[in-house]
Order: sequence, then C-alpha cells, then structure tokens
Amino acid sequence: MTPGARIAAAIDLLETVTADPRPADRVANGFFRARRYMGSKDRRAVAELAYQVLRRRARLDWWIGRAAPGTESDRARVLALLTLTGKRDISSVAGLFDGAGYHPKALSKVEKDLVKALTGQPLDHPEQPLWVRGEVPEWLLPALGETLGDNLAAELEVLADEAPVDLRVNRLKADRDQAVAALAAEGLSAAPTPLSPIGLRLAGRRAVTAGRAYRDGLVEIQDEGSQIAALLTDARPAMTVVDLCAGAGGKTLALAATMDNSGRLFALDLDAARLGRSGLRIARAGAKNIVLHVLLSTEDPVLSDLAGTCDRVLVDAPCSGSGAWRRNPDARWRLDPQALTQFAEHQDEVLDAGAVLVAPGGRLIYATCSLIPEENQRRVDSFLARHDGFAPLPVGQVWAETLDGPCPTEDATLQLTPARHGTDGFFLAILERHSAA
Repeated sequence: MTPGARIAAAIDLLETVTADPRPADRVANGFFRARRYMGSKDRRAVAELAYQVLRRRARLDWWIGRAAPGTESDRARVLALLTLTGKRDISSVAGLFDGAGYHPKALSKVEKDLVKALTGQPLDHPEQPLWVRGEVPEWLLPALGETLGDNLAAELEVLADEAPVDLRVNRLKADRDQAVAALAAEGLSAAPTPLSPIGLRLAGRRAVTAGRAYRDGLVEIQDEGSQIAALLTDARPAMTVVDLCAGAGGKTLALAATMDNSGRLFALDLDAARLGRSGLRIARAGAKNIVLHVLLSTEDPVLSDLAGTCDRVLVDAPCSGSGAWRRNPDARWRLDPQALTQFAEHQDEVLDAGAVLVAPGGRLIYATCSLIPEENQRRVDSFLARHDGFAPLPVGQVWAETLDGPCPTEDATLQLTPARHGTDGFFLAILERHSAA
C-alpha cells in the first residue's frame, strides 16, 4: 500500500470505531479480517496511525476547534496529526490527499486552511487546559484528581501513552526462569516485573501469541496489576473459590495456578460469549479444577448452591475501565455520568451477590480496573454499611503472606496507578466475613 492508501485506511478504521459501540481493539480486529489483502506491515502502519489519533484526540480537537471551529471529524483529526506531529506542510499533505488510486479524496478549502493554520505548531500548547493535555473528559477531572492527587498531571500523561506488554508465568507448567528461557529461544526479551513474582515484561511490542511459549501455556498475556489482584485473592489448594465476574478467564487461570489445580474453582459470568472464550485458554494452561457456568441472573440456582460455602470470592466487577485507558484509548470518550452511575449500581449488585457465597472466615475480594472513587472506595464503604458481618482486611497483611517485597501502600485498600507503579490503574479491597450474619 502507498502512504496515501494507508492514510485512507486509517481514516476508514477511525470512522468505523466511532460508529461502533464495541472497544476499538475488537473493531480493529474485524476491520482487518475483512481486508485480508493488507500485508502485516500495512496493517501495523494503519493501526498505529489510527491509535495515535485516538490517544491524542483531545489535543487534536483543541487545535481543530481553534483553527476551524465545528469541523471536528476523524478525517480532520488525521490531517491535524500529520501536520502537528508529522511536521508536514500543505504541499506534502495535499500530495497524500489527492483522490488518486486509493488515496483520500482531495482537500477542501476548509481543510487546506486548517493545515495551513496548524503548520509549524506543536501538539502541546501552554493554553491547553489540563483535561486536554491529559486526554480525559473534562467532567471526570475532579474524580481523577481525588484519586491521583498532586501526581494527577504525571499520571494522566502516562495514562495517555501505550501500555507495555506484560505476561503472567503459568506456574502449573513453568517457573519464571523457564519462561524467560522459552521466550528467549523465540527472540523475545523479557524482564521480571517489579511487583508481581510471576510477571514478565516484554521489551517493546512483540507478537507473543504465535510463539511456542504462549501456545504451550507457559505464559499468558496479563497486566501486572491484574496479576496482583489474583495473587492477593490468596486462593490456596483444596479451597472452594469463585471468580464471580470471570469474563474470558484471565484471573481464573491465575487462581487455578495458585490453587495448584486442586479444590474447586467456579468461573461464573452473565456473558456467555466471553466465558465461552475461556475454554481454549483453560486447556492450553493445563487447568483441571475449573467449573465454567453461565449465570442466568444474580439469583441463579448455582449461587444458591454455593451460598455460605466459599473460602474466597473474587468480584472483578464490570467498571469504567479508566485504569486501562492505555490499552483502550477510545473508552475514555465513550464514558458519561449516566454510565458511571449504572456501573456503580451493578457493582453494588454483584458485591451483594458475592457476599452471600462467602463462608464464615472466608474473604470477598473486590477489584476494578478503575481510577474513579465512585467505583472503588465508595462502593466498599457502601457495602460495609449494608453488611455488618464483613470487615476490611488490610492489604499489607495479605501482601506479606502472598507476595515478595514490601507492599506499595499503607492504606487498607490498594490503588495501583500507571505512573507510580507501572501497572494499569487497579483498585482492590479484601473483605473478611467474621460472622454468619
């Protein structure tokens, strides 16, 4: 593909993402599957250009609004990106947008004026407000500031960057040294993650899933923060454990490994499609103690059968995903106050459903990949006000029993952040049931 054709495809991809409610990565996968004529280098170049726009959308729109108010669109954002970061002028941009072959259609007068106005300008400008520089919705800035405090600007800067590729070593099949050696044999360089004793971080973005280490189940792609949540669940051999919002089974597999394939591990979810995708992963990992079950509702009979019998119940609740915006940059612009309220209501519902399952002396672990207090500490406070049979267990205490090294917080709950810890934004609270009431 020519450079102009790649730009046209990137605009097409961005417009498809904008029109589709699904996450950008899923939309992109379908987009490229329908265009198998694209070579791997072309796909990579098109995706990279589209994601650059998604990660810089607020700043691009700020410049477009300043130079040509009311003309914000995916095409205009690509033009702004090429001019502001690609250091192109009107002549070179017009040579790409000339309508020839598979190139984008020729520039309109308004678009030519936009390019001329932005030529020579930097992407970042002192007059941009923090929410623009930080690439977050303006209405969310106070909530994020409540969590991130004085480090807000630095955290937002990292949150707008691309996330590293983290791997979890599957202890059912290998230790960390063996996994490093297996990856090295494929030409992949991996270093231990600083917090998780079962984590590896790849140097650069490299294809992992086609390699033997992944296909043989030695490693699984999983952010270090997610690994920490699974380890702090402290699921041990012979226990009865429930992963209540199991999704595609990432944390379920991590729990199976800490249980050494013994006991009972129930992976439950309302989403049959997502849960169904875990089957191949379970087989690849060699996990033998997992029971998959699609819930009909939060009053499903299987929940009644498990009531009061579980040693550990992990509620990795559906949330805004604000802590994972490095991976899903489009998600920040899909969130609105009404959706946040709905998330909070559902989080209360699944926490209440999980509480019923916990045996006296057992633990309910609440986790989100969120940086928003309304989804995190406020949900825990609300839960404890409704359930006097539970009490918070300090994260530091469990950390000392399950992980190497010092706990990164002295608070009762854990909030991991991209700039401070190098992980996705992850919140976790451990709630112990001290009575049958």
